[in-house]
Amino acid sequence: MLTATPARRLNSFDRAAIERVLERDPVASAAVADRVHSGFGWLADGALFGYGTRRQLEALCWVGANLLPVNASSAAVAAFAETLPVRPPSCSSIVGPAAATLPLWERLRERWGPARDVRDTQPFLVADRPPAVAVDPSVRVVRPDEVDVLYPAAVAMYTEEVGICPVAEGGGQGYRRRVTDLVRGGRAYARFVGGEVVFKAELAVVTRHTAQVQGVWVAPDWRGQGLGTAGMAAVVRDALRRVAPTVSLYVNDYNEAARRVYARCGFRQTDTFATVLL
Repeated sequence: MLTATPARRLNSFDRAAIERVLERDPVASAAVADRVHSGFGWLADGALFGYGTRRQLEALCWVGANLLPVNASSAAVAAFAETLPVRPPSCSSIVGPAAATLPLWERLRERWGPARDVRDTQPFLVADRPPAVAVDPSVRVVRPDEVDVLYPAAVAMYTEEVGICPVAEGGGQGYRRRVTDLVRGGRAYARFVGGEVVFKAELAVVTRHTAQVQGVWVAPDWRGQGLGTAGMAAVVRDALRRVAPTVSLYVNDYNEAARRVYARCGFRQTDTFATVLL
């Protein structure tokens, strides 16, 4: 049964309406805003769908390497699910506020499933002031000539967090390009000891409202020594000074060690996200 208002693919003529939707919750919608603002030419690495009329656009759904709903009501979720009967080959996850992400997956899973993992409770955290804890002075922005040193740590983090190796099945070139772009954009941080990375994090999403941290990782032999807290404090302090007025991230609810680190660094929960790994 078709919804009363179907979703439609948006184009550059919808830009003003798109911006209005993104501004309703600019921190939570930053991942889509980052793609929209960097790809308005028109959105070479994905497609953007909307729910509602051109004058009263209500919700968005980014479709690319990830599926990202924005401001999606139950009616918008139904419309987006009808628009996506077949999983796009490049789509590896559905990510966003749990209130939209989980119902969207419920509608898609018979056609898209099974999922590799459903992380249904991920606190979405925001910090808007420098941390009260001491920062690690050795954590700094990675230089372009240090990509070769950072890259193995990035692969290790991704494999540990997502459960698959990003360089498997020919993905190495694309993943290395992503790491290189983050470094060139001044978005990658690390602490180096003896020519190896012992702490790393990236600003994977940057808008005028927030810098969203991903890829936080401490080398196994260095865990339990407070390196994560001091390292994150350094990242937050620099990002607030240099990049955006807030720093945000989302974390698995069961990762109690990481949640303690973020609490010490001044993060507070403002929403709950969910991730479906495909």
